[in-house]
Amino acid sequence: MGKFINRVFFIVLGLFILASCDLSTPTHTGNDSVAPSSNMRAVSYSELPGWQDDDVRYALQAFRNSCKAKIQYTGRVIPDRALFEEKCRMLPSASADTATVRAWFESNFQPYKIYNDDGTDTGTYTGYYSPIIRGSRTRTAEYNEPLMGVPTDGRNYKGVEKKKIVDQKIGRVLYWANIVDVQNIQIQGSGMLQLNDGKMVKLNFAAVNDMPFKSIGEELRRRGIRPDGGYSADAVWKHLKKNPKLARDVIYKNPRYVYFYESVPPDVIGKIGTPLSKIRSVAMDDSIYTLGLPVYISTNLSDGRKFQRLMIAQDTGSAIRGWIRADIFFGKGDEAYRYAHGQHAKGKMFILMPREYTYVKPEK
Repeated sequence: MGKFINRVFFIVLGLFILASCDLSTPTHTGNDSVAPSSNMRAVSYSELPGWQDDDVRYALQAFRNSCKAKIQYTGRVIPDRALFEEKCRMLPSASADTATVRAWFESNFQPYKIYNDDGTDTGTYTGYYSPIIRGSRTRTAEYNEPLMGVPTDGRNYKGVEKKKIVDQKIGRVLYWANIVDVQNIQIQGSGMLQLNDGKMVKLNFAAVNDMPFKSIGEELRRRGIRPDGGYSADAVWKHLKKNPKLARDVIYKNPRYVYFYESVPPDVIGKIGTPLSKIRSVAMDDSIYTLGLPVYISTNLSDGRKFQRLMIAQDTGSAIRGWIRADIFFGKGDEAYRYAHGQHAKGKMFILMPREYTYVKPEK
């Protein structure tokens, strides 16, 4: 009898928890969901590898940030604005357990497996991070490359090569740093700057000059220069720091220039304008996907371990193009770097779209 009472108690408690986060039928009305194209196929959650093992509470925290953002309903896979906003109003409480949060996602989002245009179902997953570099408010012998903000004097920077931008200071000089570190932070799109007085400054992506990116490692290879350790990012940066004249020459062969702005508090801000979450935020192709959506990925880390997690699309990048192509945000600092710089693996992708909606079909 005691066991029966206990069982009833936990069933009632479970129902109370689910009710408290409002898993009821949405008020939004619409036709049955229709996949946008041959690039998407509706699947069940049982088809998401490792779905039951993921602690989706951390993804919910990241999704809260999407709900605070000013979502741009653009791309080819576009959720209904009213329905998406309704999901944001129905979020589980911050104290909800993993089972409750998982049930909420399952009740409110339909997973779609993503396919490339050629019908294949695998793509490339790389990683990025926010480096911490040393810098100065003024130019010094060691810190002699500017980190600049977008020009406020009306001068054009679109289509202007990096060397001309730097030589003519087409922009507002914010801080100064080593040219190798500046190149690294421009590739990553954001970073932390530690000043001489110990103060930490957060620099986030502001704009780009719309020039093509040219690999620094490939330029060294073309010249027949092989750093100790090969052409990994770590080996290339170390070699260039030991050879500052070569560094300046090689880095300026890459015409792309990235502008920054200083953010307070010092969070890493994604394209949607909200803080990114370590290993829960992902950069995706915003010409295809509306940023802010949940996406489940199944791939491997650089050390071979499986990485199967619910992520939130909150950023983008010029090199992130294609249906199954994403950049995993690993956080900031040296530990994040160790994971990000070696991340390059194949994997599958599932986009989670709000239920109860007829989707916008992409243009052919």
